[in-house]
Amino acid sequence: MDNEAFEMHGETFRGSSEELKKEVLKPSWSLLKVFLVCLLAGLLSTALGVLGLSLVYGGSGPTSRRGMDLPKELPPSPGPEEKSLEAKFQFLNHLKSSKELQGPFQELQVLLVPQGSAWVGVISADAEVATFNVSAGQVVFFPRNSVHWIKNVGPQDCLFLLFFSTHEELETLELDEVFFSTPEDVVARALKSRGGVNFIRTFKKPREAQALNLPANLEELLHNVTYGQTPAHLVWRFFYDLRGSATFPFPGGSFQWARYRRDPSGLSALEKIFSQSLNQHEDTLTLAALRLSTNSLGHPHFHPNANELGYVVSGCGQAGLVVPQGASDFNVDVGDVVFFPEGTQHFLKSTCQEDLLLLLAYSTGQQLETLRLRDYFKGTADHVLAQLFHKDQRDFQKIP
Repeated sequence: MDNEAFEMHGETFRGSSEELKKEVLKPSWSLLKVFLVCLLAGLLSTALGVLGLSLVYGGSGPTSRRGMDLPKELPPSPGPEEKSLEAKFQFLNHLKSSKELQGPFQELQVLLVPQGSAWVGVISADAEVATFNVSAGQVVFFPRNSVHWIKNVGPQDCLFLLFFSTHEELETLELDEVFFSTPEDVVARALKSRGGVNFIRTFKKPREAQALNLPANLEELLHNVTYGQTPAHLVWRFFYDLRGSATFPFPGGSFQWARYRRDPSGLSALEKIFSQSLNQHEDTLTLAALRLSTNSLGHPHFHPNANELGYVVSGCGQAGLVVPQGASDFNVDVGDVVFFPEGTQHFLKSTCQEDLLLLLAYSTGQQLETLRLRDYFKGTADHVLAQLFHKDQRDFQKIP
């Protein structure tokens, strides 16, 4: 062997067997350790992953797989009250059994006096004052943002039905609240009172807000009380005698109206004033008294330009309506309030031995529009009805 390099390597391998084993086996043991550590880490990671999934989703099989699609926080289960609610309560309210609230009201538009008598005042935007007495069956109109008051002047309690032309929460601003919220020097300069700020400081703010301000020493405070009456041509902008107005009969019932009419012919001079006043103000209401005799029907119809709200004064009956979600009908009794949304076909039927009397309010100061089932059914071509209902075209001639 002449190759020196080969000889040098040969000498190295001729060393002791123990050294040879160490040199050869050392790298092999290092690779095995790495492999075992990686295997152990993989097994541990897999076990932790399986444990985590089981804790999050729970269960096994198909049920746990469906659970993976659920949100992290489930909505609360409906309570017993939510489960028991009926669809009719979207359109029916038992006003007589509702919570009694004592407080003032704003956005007042129409007031009807079913009982008692009162003295009413209205201050319009032009600072013109109208004061007058009202009694049962009469209507008072308060334009939006007008200052107004009502004082009972009769021997018995005065009961009012209030209709408001807003679907938002009612807002109220009282005169005394405004007074005490305005700086004293500003009030003194605005009122030009004798004594200036010192006189204004003699006013004491009540401890509690009062809708009915009745001081204990009322008789000591009042002197020479009078209830003035404004000339009729000013009063009839805000006043209407619904009980004494014309009756419009139909088979089984009648209507009385406090409303705007595009054609004023047939109205008295004072009725024309009220009609025009309603129409001149924004977001006013049309009011009506509907009377149905026993077992009579207010035929199905709808109003394209107004929501309808009704209060049952006497009698009992049945109400029904059709909405895109389906039909609903329910019984109504004294003190109940019914609501028929704009464009919703509805009917009323008397089911008692006495007349069914309702006071109805419509959310329009324009002329109320009404389309009845019998009108649009009969107005549709017979051949269209035949195709729609799968009936012989001649059958529809039976409908008068």
